[in-house]
Amino acid sequence: MNKRTAKQRATSKSGGKTVASRPLVATLILSLGLIALLFSMAASISFGAAEIDIHSVWTSITQFDATLTAHQIIQEIRMPRAIAAALVGAFLAISGAILQGMTRNPLAAPSTMGITDGAAFALAIALAFYPGITSMGLIAWSFIGAAIGASLVFMVGSFSKGGLTPVKLALAGAAVGALLRSISATIAIRFDVAQDMSFWYAGSVAGAQWQNVRLLIPIAAIGLILAFILSRSITVLNLGEDVAKGLGQQTVYVKVLAAVLIVLLTGAAVSIAGTVGFIGLIIPHLTRFLVGVDYRLIVPCAGILGALLLVLADLGARMINPPFETPVGIITALIGVPFFLYLARREGKGL
Repeated sequence: MNKRTAKQRATSKSGGKTVASRPLVATLILSLGLIALLFSMAASISFGAAEIDIHSVWTSITQFDATLTAHQIIQEIRMPRAIAAALVGAFLAISGAILQGMTRNPLAAPSTMGITDGAAFALAIALAFYPGITSMGLIAWSFIGAAIGASLVFMVGSFSKGGLTPVKLALAGAAVGALLRSISATIAIRFDVAQDMSFWYAGSVAGAQWQNVRLLIPIAAIGLILAFILSRSITVLNLGEDVAKGLGQQTVYVKVLAAVLIVLLTGAAVSIAGTVGFIGLIIPHLTRFLVGVDYRLIVPCAGILGALLLVLADLGARMINPPFETPVGIITALIGVPFFLYLARREGKGL
């Protein structure tokens, strides 16, 4: 099969609608989305238990005065929180997009495939047996747990009769996720770290600090570079493994690198914000609907939209019941669960 045939497949119909790539729409999303993200981050920094005007936010950046309480709140609490929310949202959205493209499974996402639960499971072990662990140590354990969760899901799913259909893979993810959550809860109760684990399972960026942001930035750089390198290969792989092999693609090599990328981004996100669900499910679908099937467009657009969604969700979590905070994972779940059920119902018709 030649490249012309693959290109025709890429612009074929999906669900009765043309899915050709739309670079102009992608450009608009990137430009307008970036502006919206900056405004939402400014709002996130301004609103909270202590109301701070935009002028104070700007002066705290350009003319920081350590004697002003407002400047200290902005610099030490709200800015790292807003930046961490944007990075975590981008990580989850990009990893979800790569996961869906690699598996050709519209139900795939870090939260539905046991990856985030695996990361939280490893964090429970780390908190129980290494109480003085550093932020870097938590990220390392989170990487290991994410890899364990993903491996278990694919292992369980591969035993099913009839192969790995999208719904069977999602069911395997739900089963493995439930198992890992149960084990994590047992460890948390047995070793008296339940209060710490409640933060990870609720999902929140409230505790983000500059040291967390400094750890996320190099991971973001590595992850984005690797995602862009893989984006063209994921586009071809999404057409089908036979098509990819016919074009000379080393599919095993691509899948291994994609799996490493997913574990890297998801593990980092969970180590900072806990199990924030469904961003990796909703945003890739929305992005494909808007820009088409070219992952060179999907990856950056998904990153911007994922960052925007989590920053707005975090802002909403603070405004629902002030001065108390609602876990941001609840906000994303309220949006994501109905969407997941809709997708599961639609995909289930093909079984």
